[in-house]
Amino acid sequence: MNTPVEDPTDDLRYAEYVLGVLESDERAAVEREIAASSAAAAAEAQWRERLLPLAEQVTPQAPPQRVWQRIRAALEFDAARRDGTGLWDNLRLWHWLTLGSGALLAAACLALVFIVVHRPAAPPIPYMAATITEHNGQVGWTATMDISKARMVVVPAAPQTVQPGRTPELWLIPAGGRPIAVGLISTHAPITLALSAGLVARLGPTARLAVSIEPQGGSPTGQPTGPVVAAGPIGAAPAGVVPATAQLVRSGPQRPA
Repeated sequence: MNTPVEDPTDDLRYAEYVLGVLESDERAAVEREIAASSAAAAAEAQWRERLLPLAEQVTPQAPPQRVWQRIRAALEFDAARRDGTGLWDNLRLWHWLTLGSGALLAAACLALVFIVVHRPAAPPIPYMAATITEHNGQVGWTATMDISKARMVVVPAAPQTVQPGRTPELWLIPAGGRPIAVGLISTHAPITLALSAGLVARLGPTARLAVSIEPQGGSPTGQPTGPVVAAGPIGAAPAGVVPATAQLVRSGPQRPA
């Protein structure tokens, strides 16, 4: 009766088998699994396809001189030369090199597996920006986002007029998702809004910002109820935008006038 293999592609034993770092009994066990299970055979083939090409990308690296000095001191190499024992006759040296090279190979192979399986995420963009354009093509507001401080500075391009008892509200619209309220903004003064972790996670080039005109206090439904008067995509902030808004970011959240 075959033993089922659960998520074989996530089992590092198959990677270690491909790299040749398993003990003989462990290697024999994996070979039996591969022979008895198509899932195990597929996992071994997948790891082989992943790992073997990486060996071609390894380039020689010269170790620092201090590494050789520590090796010489650990092996008492200079002492061996003083008492007349030659390098090729030093049995301790060959014993150490045999064990050390095997351990180094195993460590390097496991490090390679760790890099393949746990690829680090790309560093986040520190600042993002959006130009929120009205239907007539004029810029209504600009928004600059400081990701590390979870702040957004929204600046009206020019003073605007809305009906009495109404106020502009800013929305984040993820790709394929429903609008998410960011906060109330001003028609005539910059404002800094604090961003929740959930909002920060959704910022990016696939999302947009939009402004709707809502009753005082904001939309009563959690979704836009008034007309959407401006919108624009989010992108990486140009270098010149950041210094112009940094002081506003440091000043903390402000309430629209």
